[in-house]
Amino acid sequence: MVTVAVTGHMDLADEAAEAVRTALRDLLAGLRGDSLVGRSCLARGADTLFAEEILSLGGRLSVIIPSRDYRDAVVTPADLTRFDALCEAADEVVIMPYEHAGRAAYEAANLRLLQGADRVVAVWDGSAPTGGGGTADTVAAARSAGLAVDVVWPPGARRSGA
Repeated sequence: MVTVAVTGHMDLADEAAEAVRTALRDLLAGLRGDSLVGRSCLARGADTLFAEEILSLGGRLSVIIPSRDYRDAVVTPADLTRFDALCEAADEVVIMPYEHAGRAAYEAANLRLLQGADRVVAVWDGSAPTGGGGTADTVAAARSAGLAVDVVWPPGARRSGA
């Protein structure tokens, strides 16, 4: 069994989604099947694309929700159906013991994401860490823990507003 965790930008530009999805599929294809477990917090953007690709390749999905109110407080109405479908398809859904979504909940969820992972896929533009528990901070934590990190940022990928 290979457990792969994901971290990545939430603000991927809409037109970048297909390039990122293809790059994720290409990377994960060598690990496909029942032995593949993908671990995701299901944030919009990279996390969701990764989760969908894990399932499309026949892998199992483990979801870590940062807080009890995450679905109602953070998931947008446009993303609810997709979020709910991924939670339903997951083999495991862990809800972190935080009442409200926020920095502490996200940081704890990201650390939980890394526990037991064999490697990390980072959909990341290489931007510097902010100390806020984002993608760069999670990459730094993974590398500090000795985990292999595969950075995915294909040609055409960009963040909205960038």
